[in-house]
Amino acid sequence: MSGSKKTAQASLEAMYRVFTVAEAPDSALSRIDQLISRNLAGFLQDHIVATEKDLSEVEKDFADPNIPDKPMFVSEQAQFLLDKLVANSVHTASPSFVGHMTSALPYFMLPLSKIMIALNQNLVKTETSKAFTPLERQVLGMLHRLVYKKDGGFYRARMHDAHHALGAMTSGGTLANITALWVARNHAFPAEGSFRGIHREGLFRALRYYGHEGAAILVSRRGHYSLRKAADVLGLGRDALIAVDTDEDNRILEDDLRNKCLELQRQRIRILAIVGIAGTTETGHVDPLDTLADVAREFNAHFHVDAAWGGPTLFSRQYAPLLRGIEQADSVTFDAHKQLYVPMGAGLVLFKDPTLVRAIEHHAQYIIRKGSKDLGSTTLEGSRPGMAMLIHSGLRIIGREGYELLINQGIEKACAFADMIDQHSHFELISKPELNILTYRFAPPDALQALSQADQRQREKINAHLNRITKFLQKTQRERGKAFVSRTRLEPPRYDSYPCVVFRVVLANPLTTLGILNEILREQQALAGEPAIESEMTALKRTVDEVLNASAGAS
Repeated sequence: MSGSKKTAQASLEAMYRVFTVAEAPDSALSRIDQLISRNLAGFLQDHIVATEKDLSEVEKDFADPNIPDKPMFVSEQAQFLLDKLVANSVHTASPSFVGHMTSALPYFMLPLSKIMIALNQNLVKTETSKAFTPLERQVLGMLHRLVYKKDGGFYRARMHDAHHALGAMTSGGTLANITALWVARNHAFPAEGSFRGIHREGLFRALRYYGHEGAAILVSRRGHYSLRKAADVLGLGRDALIAVDTDEDNRILEDDLRNKCLELQRQRIRILAIVGIAGTTETGHVDPLDTLADVAREFNAHFHVDAAWGGPTLFSRQYAPLLRGIEQADSVTFDAHKQLYVPMGAGLVLFKDPTLVRAIEHHAQYIIRKGSKDLGSTTLEGSRPGMAMLIHSGLRIIGREGYELLINQGIEKACAFADMIDQHSHFELISKPELNILTYRFAPPDALQALSQADQRQREKINAHLNRITKFLQKTQRERGKAFVSRTRLEPPRYDSYPCVVFRVVLANPLTTLGILNEILREQQALAGEPAIESEMTALKRTVDEVLNASAGAS
């Protein structure tokens, strides 16, 4: 395209048209809009290229650092995006894309997103958001009631009160977690006597005044990496995020947690927060939240629950008990762009006590003045889009019963897929689903038999072979473009905590069927027979045979 680019003329008249005149009905942009409006699934299927293109090749289309002097026609840019961007994007809405926490969107989100973009409200202050601010406060109230179940009077008195905030909207779970721990840090070191508070004097003076040698946050080894970011940003240092061991079901070990807390106390380390996980990123498991709440109270720590993934499980009457104890949390993170099925860029944190956020309030004379209802005074971000409008729409259009159906079918589908893996001769289930995430790996029956008879050195050798094979299968399947599962490393106790490469599957897309999941397994098994992995398969068989023959000889 570089030799035939058309350019427009830069003039005030042309700029005026860009801001005010719609594209002609037969223009490239209008055709794209019509295609998306009529058949989103078809548009994505037709325009996203299935076979993966190497990123180094894609980079060539985005290699020019120069801003064009001349304006480009909209149709030219639209065609460029179709050919170079859309074609090489990830088909996250595909029912066979089951590797990450991104799903298909409800159809109504597209036209409603247009309204949100056209209004271009800035939620930092009511002067630039008007009705969006009470709507955002209502959304926080709706989800707060889902978690904490306060009575109607509680919300009538606080939801729209300038001196209370039931939570804070963010662009995702990372900032939601940072906000929660920011509140925890400031509450742990309040103003007292000659000390004006950590928010004024900083962490060093806070520790010196209160007689501590440091501060720490505790979470299981399955904690999200955003918590390390929080420890870094809040001045604690990444080493201040203390990882606690987990059981074979990837849940935090209560005794280990309490022992860590006692050890930190002896070292004069202030325990800022204990974080429970409601749906770990890798395996979807839920910590014993009620027990963590008790430990947090025992050590006078803020109790935060990272429910970015699993929070919407509360919609399900059948599965909500898995999150028992979440209502005792001082703060809870949700990611609306996960299981609330909202477009990317929508997270939030809820606070049990709506006065907690006063610890992080910021005001200015020209904006978010004291006494105003602006939620920007308690958010880390300044300017923010009105994503609450889309969450509000999902909560009303899908409703409690709709979300309950989506949650139930996702968990039940994960259980059915786990059974399918268990019954398959060439795969091993590594982590059973508690919510709708599971992990498994390629493992032929003779390899599993050998693992059960091998000594530690032999088990490590077999697992190393299986790691390389599973990694090959995941990468090759992704490159072929028919389906996608992700991969991670887990340390199963059954294999002496040896790091095992596993497939990771997330089943939130309601369009994914058991037939599609069966096809994913069939393709993976077929890939294991390809020449590119033959040498590794041969090496695995040789090691397995050595173990089995030695075992047979010994008997």
